[in-house]
Amino acid sequence: MTPEVLTMGRIGVDLYPEQSGVHLEDVATFRKMLGGSATNVAVAAARLGRRAAVITKVGDDAFGRYARRALGEFGVDASRVGTHPTLRTPIVFCELFPPDDFPLLFYREPKAPDLELEPADVDLDEIAAVPLFWTTGTGLSQEPSRSTTLTALAVRPRDALTVHDLDYRPMFWPSRDEARDWGRHALEQATVAVGNLTEAAVVVGERSPGETARALLDLGLDLAVVKLGPQGVLGATRDEEVALPAVEVDVVNGLGAGDAFGGALCHGLLSGWPLARTLAFANAAGAIVAGRLGCADAMPNLEEVEAASEPVLRSAYIEPT
Repeated sequence: MTPEVLTMGRIGVDLYPEQSGVHLEDVATFRKMLGGSATNVAVAAARLGRRAAVITKVGDDAFGRYARRALGEFGVDASRVGTHPTLRTPIVFCELFPPDDFPLLFYREPKAPDLELEPADVDLDEIAAVPLFWTTGTGLSQEPSRSTTLTALAVRPRDALTVHDLDYRPMFWPSRDEARDWGRHALEQATVAVGNLTEAAVVVGERSPGETARALLDLGLDLAVVKLGPQGVLGATRDEEVALPAVEVDVVNGLGAGDAFGGALCHGLLSGWPLARTLAFANAAGAIVAGRLGCADAMPNLEEVEAASEPVLRSAYIEPT
């Protein structure tokens, strides 16, 4: 299958508590689901009808076999998922304290297989040609994944849809300064940046949403998307700035919302929609998943997102720049 959306980065197994409002030591039961930001974005895009694939690596273990099988069941091409002979497939636990506190406990030691992606694991000709290529900040946090990610970004044409998800997880980095420096390297090769204010501040410093978007554009990007949580989303090009309010939802688990947003953003960009429609669609997808327990398992279909995005689009504020 020739993908329309090709993502590269993290994969794992999420173990989400079936009891909300309690700490891990008091949780009685967990639900196992596919996870990892780049993986979730590919699943979200596939649920919206896009041909999607992910470049990543799992362990030679039961969770790795589960992750590969789950990708296929979600319609994501798993043929680019490698297997590391000794490292284990990561697992992630979370706690649920809605509406805005979802602590994570990562088991990625001594190292996650997805950080062992090497040049031999990627087809640079395919990466150069694919309609949309998606990378993540976590993929820059260690070698050899860092060099492999940057090499992949470097082969992309300057007019292509190349999205870098800032995806800043401080526990994966030795320092904030190192995350900033490598993040800027990646953004120099991308055309679209997406992240929340906290993630963007690592790269461009703490600023207002509008100033953040403009600082990202100054790095050479065509589009900067700044997610604002309960305040909505702001997107900017050199010609316009679009602000949208959040979709009201009873939050169950906010952890998958950003990846649902990402997959829907891919769909809108590939569809060639106006920025306001693309952001409204992505915002709606994120809200839907925030109202559900899982991430990959919770991704909505096209009809669900279209229905939820219509009222959001009517609230768009568009300002020429």
